Amino acid sequence: MDTIELGDVTVSRVREYYGPLGLTPHGFIPDSSTDVWKAEFAWLEPEFVDGEPPVANAALQTWVLRSEGRTILVDTGGGNHKARPGMPWDRQETDFLGNLARAGVRPEDVDLVVNTHLHADHVGWNTRLDGDAWVPTFPNATYLIHRDDFDFWNPANGHASVLGDGNVEAFEDSVAPVHAAGRTLLWEGDSHRIDANLRLDLAAGHTPGSSVVTLASGTDRAVFVGDLLHSPVQILEPDANSCFCEDAGRARASRRRLLGWAADRGGLLIPAHFGGHGAAEVARDGNRFAIKGWAPFDSYTPGDEG
Repeated sequence: MDTIELGDVTVSRVREYYGPLGLTPHGFIPDSSTDVWKAEFAWLEPEFVDGEPPVANAALQTWVLRSEGRTILVDTGGGNHKARPGMPWDRQETDFLGNLARAGVRPEDVDLVVNTHLHADHVGWNTRLDGDAWVPTFPNATYLIHRDDFDFWNPANGHASVLGDGNVEAFEDSVAPVHAAGRTLLWEGDSHRIDANLRLDLAAGHTPGSSVVTLASGTDRAVFVGDLLHSPVQILEPDANSCFCEDAGRARASRRRLLGWAADRGGLLIPAHFGGHGAAEVARDGNRFAIKGWAPFDSYTPGDEG
């Protein structure tokens, strides 16, 4: 099952890529302790780490939300034909649009695209190749982007990043074309109401404009946390940042706040890159958190692209 109901919202998981990142677990989450990887390795393998020596795995996937008659995509993965040197999705060719169609969504059906932030693996299917030009993949959609992220990643503004120039092409091939086509809504401030069930909330740190989608419908609660969590280890060690976080202190504060929100409200925590069952319920465990249970999505392992 790749679809669940949360109140009046239908949530579907659409796969693109699932496999190794080319990083060791500790290289991926450098703030994490070696002890936690050793202690938890038995259940982290193979969904989250695999091989000898072990490498970190990650999924690229899009969450499709159907709410109040609209179709909403949360993040758009890596995309096809895009130059991403050093990454597993460099110039990849996947059947993502076929997977989306099998979930009942044609590109022209999409009303909103939420980019939780503007890293290359979250904006790739914003655009597709039409001849030699990048054009919006979802021609009728409004693309929601926090202005702080848009301004930070715009090469014209010359901001320095922990990624160096590794994300420049993503802006140029996956963000600038939808903005030029008049399809973006650059929202500002701490929150943006999507509808009665869904709200965008700023959760800065991973990037300046990193945002989460908060779902509250009936008695159900969930939060789509983007890259505040790359690995379940960050639930057990909430102060452990990934190697891709721009502002370490703000990332830790945002992560702790969202983990606490999910634990206190019984909410489902839905990160962008978790393999396996894709999402989890969490509980407080002293100054840390623990995994209480996994979402009822089908579990899948590296090599599964749908």
